[in-house]
Amino acid sequence: MDYEAPPVVGQWYRRADRPQPFQVVALDDAAATVDLEYFDGTVDEWPLAHWYALAPEPCEPPQDWTGPYDDIERDDLGTSEDGTSGGKTPDGLS
Repeated sequence: MDYEAPPVVGQWYRRADRPQPFQVVALDDAAATVDLEYFDGTVDEWPLAHWYALAPEPCEPPQDWTGPYDDIERDDLGTSEDGTSGGKTPDGLS
């Protein structure tokens, strides 16, 4: 059975046959294509017919947003080892 829900730009999805999540980043109605970005930063373009045949399911976005960035160190994230901001607050916030 084909999937009937159209892709939504900004929504994260997962295919049953592949666990890696991906986000819809653009739709081209004239070309009938959907542009995707996988968690690791890989970009792909599918024909809309392919989208409906593969039946991707909506999913939550990854909690670790660093997937597409190969060279980020934990120190660059502005967090402490326990995942908190280390007591720092952004400028203008208290």
